[in-house]
Amino acid sequence: MGASGFKILPGDVAIFVLFVITVVTVGLIKSRDEKSSEDYFLAGRGLRWWLIGFSLIAANISTEQFVGMSGNAAQHVGLAIASYEWLAAVTLVVVAFGFLPYFLRAGIYTMPEFLEYRYNSAARLIMAAATILIYLLLLASVTYSGALTIKTLAGKAGHPVSLAAGSLVIGLIAMIYVTAGGLKACAWADLIQGSALILGGGVIMYFAFQKLGAASEASAILSVKTGAVAVKELAPDAGSISRFLELNRARLNMFLPASDPILPWTALLFGLWIPNFYYWGLNQYITQRTLGSASLAQGQRGIVFAAFMKLLVPFVIVVPGMIAFNLYSRQMRLEAAADTAKALAYYVKANPETRHVKVVESPTPEQIRNWGTNAYMIAVFPEEAAIEGLQVENPFVLPIAKDAFEALQPSPYLVFASPEDLSWKHVNPELAKEVEAYNKRVEERAQADGKETVTEKLIAYKYDTALAQLLGHVLPQGVGLVGFVVAALLGAVVSSLAAMLNAGSTILAMDIVKKYLAPNASQKTIVFIGRAAVVGFAIVAVVVAPLLGNPNIRGGIFTIIQESQGFISPGILAVFVFGLVVRTGPPSCGPAGLVTNMIAYGALMFLAPNLQFLNRMAVCFVLCVAVMALITLLRPLPKPIEFKRQGVVALESSRTAKIAGIGVVLLTVLLYIVFSPLVIAR
Repeated sequence: MGASGFKILPGDVAIFVLFVITVVTVGLIKSRDEKSSEDYFLAGRGLRWWLIGFSLIAANISTEQFVGMSGNAAQHVGLAIASYEWLAAVTLVVVAFGFLPYFLRAGIYTMPEFLEYRYNSAARLIMAAATILIYLLLLASVTYSGALTIKTLAGKAGHPVSLAAGSLVIGLIAMIYVTAGGLKACAWADLIQGSALILGGGVIMYFAFQKLGAASEASAILSVKTGAVAVKELAPDAGSISRFLELNRARLNMFLPASDPILPWTALLFGLWIPNFYYWGLNQYITQRTLGSASLAQGQRGIVFAAFMKLLVPFVIVVPGMIAFNLYSRQMRLEAAADTAKALAYYVKANPETRHVKVVESPTPEQIRNWGTNAYMIAVFPEEAAIEGLQVENPFVLPIAKDAFEALQPSPYLVFASPEDLSWKHVNPELAKEVEAYNKRVEERAQADGKETVTEKLIAYKYDTALAQLLGHVLPQGVGLVGFVVAALLGAVVSSLAAMLNAGSTILAMDIVKKYLAPNASQKTIVFIGRAAVVGFAIVAVVVAPLLGNPNIRGGIFTIIQESQGFISPGILAVFVFGLVVRTGPPSCGPAGLVTNMIAYGALMFLAPNLQFLNRMAVCFVLCVAVMALITLLRPLPKPIEFKRQGVVALESSRTAKIAGIGVVLLTVLLYIVFSPLVIAR
């Protein structure tokens, strides 16, 4: 048992193992008859609407969301992070009726293949290569988020597990059933995991509210603009809902200031639509489920069903993340101790005159226990082993091994920043003022010397542990709930990882190998190549995932996943939309749009580093469209291109899905009205 009192009991382990075995077995049984590449990569084009809907949700929602999105919700961002889900619902409705008919009519296996159908083979190759490279990062990111959950939970239970070990477990499970069964195995596994995911999130939310209702005090973020934090005493007769509203009123706002570093309101109007349309309409590991539809009507019903479920997701992810900060902000600070120790060790070496950070060699337990809050203690121990198992309940005591401390050599141009963590300056205001003054001196010196400054990030809380705090503190133990919820969450990350492995292998096999390297390869050979690619991609994910635990990664894991896709998503969206709308655009528009985005997005990262990445995407999208429009004006096609029917499924649209889709859009608008500043302020 760890210091937190959290236990993983034999019953929990049994439920977890049974869940994993069930998922893998069902997936393999349902896909045992696969023989051709269409069977392996597209489930024989026979997926029904309910299977498509659950598979879309399970492929999308994983601990990337439960860890990253709940972590963002625990910050000042609060409910605003739900825009990734609610705007996705609207996007899905548009995809169902605006994009899917063209894709099924073309009879394609992959999204890059459609670019050859509309433009030329160069566009297909560029998109295929770029997508595989981005998928390598996404595979590692999703694996990391799941491994972090395993590490944190196991640590609380007194069983240290490394990020590398957690990554290996997740990667192996996903690799086994994807390698054997392809898309059909993924879809049937997703049916179980998607259902368990929503149920598990609901269980967490229920018990989180129960815990909040019994608390005597809790933390609140008073302002989304400044990140000011306060600990409030709670009225004993107040219910859990009223307590939640009182503590989080400032964060129940979908529209953050335009200056917000994570999700400004301007991004809702412009930038956020770009990754949404790319992700849900043009991203292979999502669209592969719809390309495997039994008919257009089945695909549309499945997509609209998924859109409705997207409206529910924030209530089982974002709301619990906010409660996690209310109840366990102190624990989040303790979880940040290792990262904070490194940053402040750099600071005390660069600025030895500081009064707010003290270095103490081998402090006694009594010194640690009695340390106050006026200054941070960098507790230097002879070796790492002396830190393991050390129980420190004071967030102002920061243990670090002597060799690690001595190895830190700060640059004379080192500055310290916390651009996303708005709460930092409220944790220790005097230190924050001193750091600002120090940074100003360093920046002036760097400017005088003609040098660039080097930034080290200061953090106050480990927000990405919000989910683990809830699992470790709010779930009743001894009844198997911990095992079920952990199984559902890690099953979800396996589901997302499996979807990416399947999609990446499809693109490599169909768009690279079969198109360019072995055009005459047999069906059996192509399927073998797809399976080999799954194994290779899984190995990369397992190796790279632990490296993403670096605390200097800006914005947390959820933000880095979204930001990295900017290298391809605006260009891909621009090329697809332009190609569908402007039928006289020549073939050269495809490669030109894709390359323009990659260059422009990378250039803006350096030329305009303060431009929020969603707004950066909007700029790149407009630039790509402008370039393609200019090419079309100079060299238009003599007559508009026609999309000829090549598909093998029925293409009659679903009237029922269209009515339900309109309902989803109206409900989304209502949610934004309810959680707008004018309504929340009342």
